[in-house]
Amino acid sequence: MLARLPGFEVVGEAESGEASIEAARQLRPDLVLMDVHMPGIGGPEATRRIMAQTAAHPPVVVLLSTYDAADFAPRADECGAAAYLPKGEFAPMSCARPGSLPGPISPGRKLRPPWPSES
Repeated sequence: MLARLPGFEVVGEAESGEASIEAARQLRPDLVLMDVHMPGIGGPEATRRIMAQTAAHPPVVVLLSTYDAADFAPRADECGAAAYLPKGEFAPMSCARPGSLPGPISPGRKLRPPWPSES
């Protein structure tokens, strides 16, 4: 979804909570879209660990799931996520509108590492 918007580049995907932690460590993204129900440790715990390992420059983590915001939003705060969005309310353009997500995310900010890849 975000890959089609100008100024955004998808740099990775993860199949489990543990893999998302490793991907965040290696790729250092600006924004992480985290499903609550990841296989393994799950999205909230993966978010806690991502925030702990990237304390100097943490990404903005947005938790996504099918739960209503009223039911799940407090858990997003507890694990360090910037926001919780029900999947039914998430749209790619919501990430492109300035001020629509907490933190300094906008189309001008790249969602890829600031260093050249090692080839």
